[in-house]
Amino acid sequence: MTTESTAFRLGSADREKIVAIVARHRGRRGPLIEILHDVQQSFGCVPDHAVPVIAHELNLSRADVHGVVTFYHHFRRSPPGRRVVRLCRAESCQAMDGRALEAYARQHLGICPGETTADGEITLEAVDCLGLCACSPAVMIGDEVHGRVTPERLDQLLQEAGTGKAL
Repeated sequence: MTTESTAFRLGSADREKIVAIVARHRGRRGPLIEILHDVQQSFGCVPDHAVPVIAHELNLSRADVHGVVTFYHHFRRSPPGRRVVRLCRAESCQAMDGRALEAYARQHLGICPGETTADGEITLEAVDCLGLCACSPAVMIGDEVHGRVTPERLDQLLQEAGTGKAL
């Protein structure tokens, strides 16, 4: 598929937005990661149809761009749920029952890390560290980090976040 046909499917406004993001970073050394962050910020994810546009604008192969998007777990290829719940998997959190908390969340939400509930309400993510090791296990809901989270506390936090879900 050519960049032109992808751009047509993409829509000119979205294509222009991606081209403008690339242009803001063009003079920098190795700008791909920053561009992908900005695209994700703008679209909620790095949609597959953005990859050929970014590749074309940076004179890279689609495989190069796709490889970076899929290598880094931070980048999403589809929009997240209304709320993103990040579970810490660092050693400290694991030592304080973080695995049990993750199993609880997986079982009660019916999704694995990297997935979104069918109603689009919650995306569950596993992260390497939330930096709250003294208060393990840690969970981040949206932009708020919470420590010493138990299954019961996770239920409460989700209710407070307005998800309408208690696990």
